[in-house]
Amino acid sequence: MAALHLRVTGMTCGHCQQTVEKALRGVKGVYAVMVDLQEMKAEVDYDENRASADDLKSAVERAGYGAEVEG
Repeated sequence: MAALHLRVTGMTCGHCQQTVEKALRGVKGVYAVMVDLQEMKAEVDYDENRASADDLKSAVERAGYGAEVEG
């Protein structure tokens, strides 16, 4: 299992936060997601054999938000 930290841009409300969480949970191999609206960050625990950082970043972008891998 791997952990990924994303900086998410474009979130302005709780609905945005839920949309990003749903997008990340929709990626196969994701175990847990925590999105912090105030910090504009997402932490994702996932199976690196089933998903990649690019898959997770792309899921956020398809939902209409910006995403950059931190660290």
